Amino acid sequence: MPRALVVTNLFAGPVDGHTILNGVSLTVRPGEIHAVMGPNGSGKSTLAAALMGHPGYQITKGKIVLDSTDITRLPVDERAKLGLFLGFQYPVEVAGVNYANFLRLAVNTHTKTKVSPIAFRTHLTDQATQLAFAEGVTNRSLNEGFSGGEKKKSEVLQLAMLQPKYAVLDEPDSGLDVDALKHLALAIAGLKPRPGVLLITHYQRILHYIKPDFVHILVAGKIVRSGTADLALQVEKEGYAKYH
Repeated sequence: MPRALVVTNLFAGPVDGHTILNGVSLTVRPGEIHAVMGPNGSGKSTLAAALMGHPGYQITKGKIVLDSTDITRLPVDERAKLGLFLGFQYPVEVAGVNYANFLRLAVNTHTKTKVSPIAFRTHLTDQATQLAFAEGVTNRSLNEGFSGGEKKKSEVLQLAMLQPKYAVLDEPDSGLDVDALKHLALAIAGLKPRPGVLLITHYQRILHYIKPDFVHILVAGKIVRSGTADLALQVEKEGYAKYH
């Protein structure tokens, strides 16, 4: 069976809350970039949470399959071990946890190998430089004292180091200035090997630097239209009103 992240007729919402996703279906193949766009409250962040298995959300119907493995009911850590990554919309600060040590432990756990400290530090420095991180930022506590832009770059740095099969990026462009957006977008576009990417965004601006293979418009928990990168340009000009 071909490798892909396959979402089929997914219904989901907060635990003990109302349903927000109302039958989402899409397929992300390795190396593909899918942009999910939509107005506020359309279900974009709920989709990200449901895919990763956030305990605050429940899937009431449908299925998520990662490379032939049904992950619909698996816990978060099992999904991660199978190759699924989530870049948070609002990354949290973790005081007292050294960023570099956190990343090295995550990489060793994910790859099931022990990377030497020197080799790891060299690779980490190279990746941080590509993201235009301030020197010494990886010596600080995880996200502590980071600006909004630094927190978003922190998520992409983790993505580059872990090399998952599929990445769900929840609004990585929010809160970024023009320069930070460009560095972050080019880092995502230049990932090698490139994972299948589900890029959730409000705006077309990040897509100036990352050309998606597919664009999906999500409204009221449903994908109401899919197309190529030209669809994002159309949304930028016309807005979402016609899709309600």
